[in-house]
Amino acid sequence: MQQDPSGMAPEDLSHAGSVVDKAIEYMIEQQIAPISIASALLGGALGLLARTMDDRAVAGVLRNALASVEAGELAEAREAPPPKSQA
Repeated sequence: MQQDPSGMAPEDLSHAGSVVDKAIEYMIEQQIAPISIASALLGGALGLLARTMDDRAVAGVLRNALASVEAGELAEAREAPPPKSQA
């Protein structure tokens, strides 16, 4: 499950993203606060990165994430309607 030389994401990234989206939908349905959901996901992601990469690589991932935020790439997510509950 490594990134290919052309820089494309691994094929299983879409699958992993779908699983995470479903988990988020479930937690929202359980009325867990969005900040708690995000904090738990971020903590889990950092823990996984720490177990699978060295500190320098983790810092690179975090720098890329920060650059995305600073470039305004999250504006689209902010403008999207919230996920619908299927209750």
